[in-house]
Amino acid sequence: MKGDKVVAFCDRRCNLIAPFISAPGNRNESPLLRTALSGLIRMAHAFGMDLQGATVSLDGVYDCRANRKAIFNRGMIPNIPENVRGRKTAKRGRKRRFDPAIFEERFRTIERMFAWENKFRRLLLRFECISDVHYAFKTLAYTMTNPRHYC
Repeated sequence: MKGDKVVAFCDRRCNLIAPFISAPGNRNESPLLRTALSGLIRMAHAFGMDLQGATVSLDGVYDCRANRKAIFNRGMIPNIPENVRGRKTAKRGRKRRFDPAIFEERFRTIERMFAWENKFRRLLLRFECISDVHYAFKTLAYTMTNPRHYC
């Protein structure tokens, strides 16, 4: 296995709020979102968080009807840029809702969280051959970076 894919949700203060879903590097990330959303809803109910009306900002990789419908059916608002996929003409039908300002904020949150993850040398170089051990260290790293706003 070369590399891995991770689907993680974080809030505006860069705290991981849902368990991440991981897969080998040769899998597409788009189908993983639906599994991650159910984990996000379970975690939100456990903490008493209300996600109704929350905006979910994602990359263009997740742009498909099934993902937008899964987000919308859970009471959240999808903010995903339309992926043109080499089209020469615009896609027919109603334009998808997309706010570039919210999408820019995404880079200050989720990408910063992944950068903090890279501060842990053991995760950056991946010394472990067993995936479960590697993901346990990832969980430990996320746990160590989460409480920095509360201390």
